[in-house]
Amino acid sequence: MCEVEKLRTRQISTLRIVFGINAVMFVAELATGVLAGSVSLVSDSLDMLGDALAYGLSLYVVRRSAQWKARSAAVKGGIMAAFGLAALGQAAYKAWVPHPPGFAAMGLMGTAALAANATCLGLLWRHRSDDINMQSVWICSRNDIVANLSVIVAAGLVWFWRTGWPDTIIGVALAVFVLRSALRVLRRARTELRAPAVAPQASRP
Repeated sequence: MCEVEKLRTRQISTLRIVFGINAVMFVAELATGVLAGSVSLVSDSLDMLGDALAYGLSLYVVRRSAQWKARSAAVKGGIMAAFGLAALGQAAYKAWVPHPPGFAAMGLMGTAALAANATCLGLLWRHRSDDINMQSVWICSRNDIVANLSVIVAAGLVWFWRTGWPDTIIGVALAVFVLRSALRVLRRARTELRAPAVAPQASRP
């Protein structure tokens, strides 16, 4: 039991750090995305907000039962899906009212977000197989890396072609990627919730 408690303590410490990083980056990235008129940057910022909420929820259930963790994962999957759909809506609007975004702001903020999320992924790496709670937050962090790279690529393509279409297309692709990850988390949570109850944490050392 002592080892289990040590593991939970390490998980809490890691989650607090990544929660803070994502909360700060959400505000910075959303403001930059709105000012630059970038679909991919705003999509990435919404993913950051979803992750911050997911990390906060994960902190709440660290010391709770497997069923609580499965419910937490289901909520996180729902959050990811909601922000993926919101990003699709924004992309549709930008396609209807096209306007080239500011590629310099996209590139700089995308690079800063990549550095922040690489730090989060490194911190979460050792916890990725602890349980469904930590696995779901690791998936969130992995998604962020893909999103940040996508924003940087979009910035380069907008600069090269001087059109907003690369940003819109990559924003849609990013939203679809987030939705697929959300479905994967929701399926795993549903499986865990349907599993027969076992002794609390007995199978999760």
